[in-house]
Amino acid sequence: MAGGVGTRFWPFSRNNYPKQFHDVLGTGKTLLQQTAARFEGVCPPENIYIVTSADYFGLVKEQLPFLSDDQILCEPHRRNTAACIAYACYKIGSRDSEATVVVAPSDHLMLREDIFRERVNVALEAARQAEVLVTLGIQPSRPDTGYGYIQFEASEAEVKKVKSFREKPNAETAAQFLDSGDYVWNAGIFIWRVKTIQAAFAKHVPEMAATFAAGNADYYTEREKVFLDSIYADCQSISIDYAIMEKSDNVFVVLSDFGWSDLGAWKALYDASAKDEAQNAAEGQLMLYETQNCIIKTPKDKLVVVQGLDGYIVAEHDGVLMICKMEEEQRVKEFVNAAQRFGNQYV
Repeated sequence: MAGGVGTRFWPFSRNNYPKQFHDVLGTGKTLLQQTAARFEGVCPPENIYIVTSADYFGLVKEQLPFLSDDQILCEPHRRNTAACIAYACYKIGSRDSEATVVVAPSDHLMLREDIFRERVNVALEAARQAEVLVTLGIQPSRPDTGYGYIQFEASEAEVKKVKSFREKPNAETAAQFLDSGDYVWNAGIFIWRVKTIQAAFAKHVPEMAATFAAGNADYYTEREKVFLDSIYADCQSISIDYAIMEKSDNVFVVLSDFGWSDLGAWKALYDASAKDEAQNAAEGQLMLYETQNCIIKTPKDKLVVVQGLDGYIVAEHDGVLMICKMEEEQRVKEFVNAAQRFGNQYV
């Protein structure tokens, strides 16, 4: 899934160049490229599909040139993750009704990719053996209020039955989740057979199921775009969690610990980045004085001097400079909305 704008990473993530197309970690690969490479050995390159906005077709093609046009699924409108996943699974199912699918966001960090692949393979085996919807649950290292949680039934089985999904909690509830030992973070990574997820769509969101099933004769043909243009605007905008996962009684979780972060905002990137002796995660041509606990990301062709900051985000990209307290990073969306009055080129 590579269609999001990633507003919380502004000013780097912009409408015309979202964060999944950036090398935010300085590895030499964009987040999208890292995600595709992560599945080496899990599935062949010809089985990788990218669902994205029609606006980003060129970016995907440029960054993953091995993909055929049929492997880049362009949504004409943004309709949240249920429609995105339905499109991919009904298209794949029209060619291979026995396929097993892994759904993964394109903008996550995984430090131990060998363990990720091993956990995915455990989930794939479970999905092939039974009519189950499987997700990877990240074993929590702290009572984080920024993630949704999954409660599971205690058992010796490697693939555990899910009791409930819980929304992002407050600090007290998050601490209770951690203490209980039967909650994991919801990473938004799903594994299932095409037949199983199609049955779930038919049961829980039958209108959406009928809509995408109607395109079976059009997928992989020149009629696919016309079909999508005719139906997508009217699709319900709902997440896969609300539409399917929270309503289903055949959901299982594979407990996982592979150094995961959703890199959802600047603080998450700061936590995942290497830091200097003053605990700054700094990238650019910089002169830092009495500055600590900051994330600083500026153009390499500009000398930037920072003095006297503690716990700030300093980010400059493509004509926009933002300086913001890290503890108030939730205001970034507010800044983006306000910046629109200066012109769309800034958002």
